[in-house]
Amino acid sequence: MRLLVLTTIYSAMILGAAPARPTFYKDVLPVLQSKCQGCHRPGEAAPMSFLTYEGTRPYAAAIRQAVLSKKMPPWGADGVHGKFQNDPRLTEDEKSTLLAWVAAKAPAGDPKQAPAARQFVEGWNVGQPDLVVAMPKAYEVPAKGTVEYTRFILPLNFTEDRWISTAEVRPGNRAVVHHVIAYVRDPKSKWLRAEPMNQPIVKVAKSDGGARYWLAAYAPGVPAIPGTPGRALRIKAGSDLVFEMHYTTNGEPATDLTKVGIVFAKEPPKEVMATIGVDNHEFAIPPGADSHEVKARWEVPNEMTLVNLTPHMHLRGKDFRYEATYPTGETEVLLNVPRYDFNWQHTYVLAQPKVLPAGTVINVIAHFDNSPNNKFNPDPKAEVRYGDQSWEEMMIGFGTVVWDAKDVDKNMFAPRKPAQPRKPAE
Repeated sequence: MRLLVLTTIYSAMILGAAPARPTFYKDVLPVLQSKCQGCHRPGEAAPMSFLTYEGTRPYAAAIRQAVLSKKMPPWGADGVHGKFQNDPRLTEDEKSTLLAWVAAKAPAGDPKQAPAARQFVEGWNVGQPDLVVAMPKAYEVPAKGTVEYTRFILPLNFTEDRWISTAEVRPGNRAVVHHVIAYVRDPKSKWLRAEPMNQPIVKVAKSDGGARYWLAAYAPGVPAIPGTPGRALRIKAGSDLVFEMHYTTNGEPATDLTKVGIVFAKEPPKEVMATIGVDNHEFAIPPGADSHEVKARWEVPNEMTLVNLTPHMHLRGKDFRYEATYPTGETEVLLNVPRYDFNWQHTYVLAQPKVLPAGTVINVIAHFDNSPNNKFNPDPKAEVRYGDQSWEEMMIGFGTVVWDAKDVDKNMFAPRKPAQPRKPAE
């Protein structure tokens, strides 16, 4: 025990300054409020709550280990390429405070020295929604077997165009909800037009066509992002929501009632936002391959500004990188995730939004580990291709872009006209 305490104190001295004898209420609670309670509270992703001393004290040793291993707070970016405003990592002083507190046997201290409790809107991370749209009734998930992607078309009943500041998907049962994407179906879109409203739709052909765009999504461990003043997404009158549900069975029958909370913009926005996806569907990962490379590229058709990035792979995902090649020929790494973790699929919000001139090429490069060394690998002997289920794979580099709201009707994603061929020299 003495060696453990001395090692912890030495680690705290190396990491940064710490109070001589930190206490929970005065020193530790502010760190937990700032960096941990977003997930470590009832109803959120973490399995334990750090709102109180009584709830935190039993996990002191686990906190020490998480700090030393840098496992918590979870974060995938390498720290070399790009700066991100939602970077949750502990400062050196915060690390040393937590380690010194554990070394001192986790004293409580004086409750009168505690900061005011951090305020959360019950059940929401984006604040109180102006509108909540939910599945009409609970969906029954079987105990075993594969559940195909299931969709629900839900009417919004907007009689006029509405500007959306932000939205958050809240799964009803995290134990069986693998992920959710809430799409907006434009009133002119043909997507799923032959399917019923408010009913589960299973095994819809992938080629059913029709426009749709991303409103919000849920994936394990990914907190929703609050809105940014002056920036919004437009939903046209007559549009519908489509919940795309990916359920996984866990041996017990379950039910789910997922909902999405929508926050309206309080004033006309200056910028309109949309989601892009740079993806590759045409790969085949060989059996046993420990670092199979897959690439995709997208050329920016019109000038826009990049504000965040969300890499997405499944259980064999190993690493993921975004690169930008500008019309000048300059190349820049926008984000590098050297150890991709399927359980923590982050959205990385750029500290400084990045202007992408027309003609900029966004390259995404990913590697997959299909070897026996990957403890999450469902089957190292299988050749793996693109597919919906987690034992298949995906390679998508999502991102959010914005442009001037005065040009909201301009098709920012139309391909540019091809260059005219040069006349041969005479």
